[in-house]
Amino acid sequence: VQLQASGGGLVQAGGSLRLSCVASGSFFSINDMGWYRQRPGNQRDFVASITTGGRTNYADSVKGRFTISRDNAKNTVYLQMNSLKPEDTAVYYCNALIVTQYLGNYWGQGTLVTVSS
Repeated sequence: VQLQASGGGLVQAGGSLRLSCVASGSFFSINDMGWYRQRPGNQRDFVASITTGGRTNYADSVKGRFTISRDNAKNTVYLQMNSLKPEDTAVYYCNALIVTQYLGNYWGQGTLVTVSS
């Protein structure tokens, strides 16, 4: 099982980016999916999550600016990021709970988002 994230890049403050993360490989189902970020010199922090049924949860710092969504048919989770701020600069990692012969916690490789002021 692999998670492949994409969509990072350089954007000016106030701009938008959309991250995508697709799960591939052999598995039975995907439970919760989410996004975390790691800013330079900091630990990896929770950004947003979404259940199979579409219930969402956000970090306070991104509420009202970021939107998480998923396409279960495509095994993909998205993160629409609007009104980006320089403090959103980080490596963004997707995460998913995936059922194979057991329930595993999987991480993508990370995609860099840089917001210039």
